[in-house]
Amino acid sequence: MKFVRETVKESAIGVGIADDSAALSTFLQPGCAAAIWRRQTPPKVQSWLDGVDADVLPRARVVLPPRAVGEVIQNLFDMAGLPFGPEREWLQKDIVGLADMFSDLLQAKYLRLRLDVVTTNACRRFHIDAITARLICTYRGTGTQYGISTDGADRNACSRFKPARPYFCAARFGPANRLPVCCIVHPQ
Repeated sequence: MKFVRETVKESAIGVGIADDSAALSTFLQPGCAAAIWRRQTPPKVQSWLDGVDADVLPRARVVLPPRAVGEVIQNLFDMAGLPFGPEREWLQKDIVGLADMFSDLLQAKYLRLRLDVVTTNACRRFHIDAITARLICTYRGTGTQYGISTDGADRNACSRFKPARPYFCAARFGPANRLPVCCIVHPQ
């Protein structure tokens, strides 16, 4: 686990880079605003994801208990017409695994799950989350961008990470033991 931390005007802007899932809890530590899991999608799965017609990729926004994620994902995949096969099975297991990991880290009783297809630059403006925490995992395309900001001002750097690299972000209204402002920004 590599941890990069800088404190600017009493704001947490550390970013943990994890090479395995066990190190992702770093984003819950004071001074760390985010953790990125540096992992690779199996090449056959990535090729399949990149080639699947966007019309059969599921779209949904749902609030649910973590234990229901597997069944809901299965139903969403079926309703969308996502082709069956080992790649679909990998994707389903990955989404369920990430949801389990995230809910365990936060001891969450409910999750807001969003599956979406973005084909344009829908994320033109950067923002700071106003929720306890967020998990973002972009499975195809150019990946997710994030930047470091000083107390919510314009970002002074911008980074992008590859698809299927989960991004765990603790936002500015986190637990009481956190610093008051998270200065990791990502496109909205």
